[in-house]
Amino acid sequence: MKRGLAKFFNLSTQIKFGTSGWRAIMAEEFTFANVRRALHGIARYVISQKPAGARVIVGRDPRFLGETFCSIAAEIFSSSGIAPLIIADAAPTPAISYAVTQAQADGAVNFTASHNPPEYNGIKFSTPDGAPALPEVTKAIEKEIAAYDAWAASRGAGKRPLENTPSENLDPRRMYLGRLREIVDLTEIKKARLRIVFDPLWGAARGYSDALLREAGIEVTTVHDYRDVLFGGHAPEPDDHLLNEMREAMRQTKAQLGIATDGDADRFGIVDQDGSFVQPNYIIALLFDYLVESRGWKNGVAKSVATTNLINALAKKHGAELHETPVGFKYIGELIKQDKIAIGGEESAGLSIRRHVPEKDGILAGLLCCEMVARRGKSLGRQLKELFADVGSFYPQRENFRLTPEVKEKFTEKLRSDPREFFGHKVSEVVRKDGLKLVFEDGSWVCYRLSGTEPVVRVYSEARSEDGLKKLSTVAKQWIFE
Repeated sequence: MKRGLAKFFNLSTQIKFGTSGWRAIMAEEFTFANVRRALHGIARYVISQKPAGARVIVGRDPRFLGETFCSIAAEIFSSSGIAPLIIADAAPTPAISYAVTQAQADGAVNFTASHNPPEYNGIKFSTPDGAPALPEVTKAIEKEIAAYDAWAASRGAGKRPLENTPSENLDPRRMYLGRLREIVDLTEIKKARLRIVFDPLWGAARGYSDALLREAGIEVTTVHDYRDVLFGGHAPEPDDHLLNEMREAMRQTKAQLGIATDGDADRFGIVDQDGSFVQPNYIIALLFDYLVESRGWKNGVAKSVATTNLINALAKKHGAELHETPVGFKYIGELIKQDKIAIGGEESAGLSIRRHVPEKDGILAGLLCCEMVARRGKSLGRQLKELFADVGSFYPQRENFRLTPEVKEKFTEKLRSDPREFFGHKVSEVVRKDGLKLVFEDGSWVCYRLSGTEPVVRVYSEARSEDGLKKLSTVAKQWIFE
């Protein structure tokens, strides 16, 4: 291979699709050349599944150069014999997911890095069912990228160019908001005279959650309602420390609830009327309990291995089957497609419900919280206290620790061990569904997962008391570095 050609295609970069697609820093690995490689791989995969007449949706969040990347995708798909269905404006991931099924498309390419900092971008690929691509699909795409690289290195000898397939325009907003009107009881929210503040964090949900509420005559105030490709100078993540401007708007308007979404609106952040952040673990549990109460759904519940056991206790209370999955919403999405669960969620602020998209939906999560508060007439904090009184208290948390190469090597070996005792805690169960999870006799647990992209270990802990969580957190960290 000529060095100039190798440099042009940047073939030294191996494009790997992780839990939520391929993400990288722009101008480092997320370059025009690498984006083209990824898109050619996706095009080849789509054609392998449907040799003629394929249609693929092309969408994006509001990040820098999103429109340009969409144009490149349209060009590559069109020249490959695939009809691109182009979404002109930034669109939420769940809206794109719903559009795939409604338009009967053969998949979707979504340029987004979700909640990652503004210097990142990424590509999510959804399959024809609107779900995130499963590992067998992403591995097939990676092989197709390698095959394209080999063809490009040989200058594509013998390839006959195809006649361009015309593109089409697609607007997912109307169909997606129509679906939300079917799911969420907006009349109940209006009747309760709920005041709401919405924070899209400059992201793709602008003009979605708030527009739906306003159309229903519900009082809503919006903050960060304009495009900013830098997302205020930080990651567009609806986490506690990034929602202070929403809190201030809640104080000024005397709002009972604050709802936020991340950059592509697949994650949620909820603030109670007293300004306290309600962590996603608790929101998933509360909504599971509420859906059983309001819809009568007891067909099951799903959670990732790193998500609170409060959901386990509720599943037992309601007589619903519990499904514990590896981390990655695609596994929960499969259960939604099979109608095995009423709700599925992950502690990282992703959830969806029965008969909806098999994809995380932060917009839906916020709206369902509004309905739940309106119907029950109680703050989220009060509802959680009542839940604890009913099935017991649960205190979860997540921490990240950076590792030196030496510590990582030693700790990776330790994760293969089979401990029967953990700093005085007797281990009752060892779970290797994703990483290493140690469940203790008192109902507390700790789970370790190594990052696949950086030298970081994610540590999830849960205890039955706040004091117990502090002690467990201390020894969980100690086990890494001892």
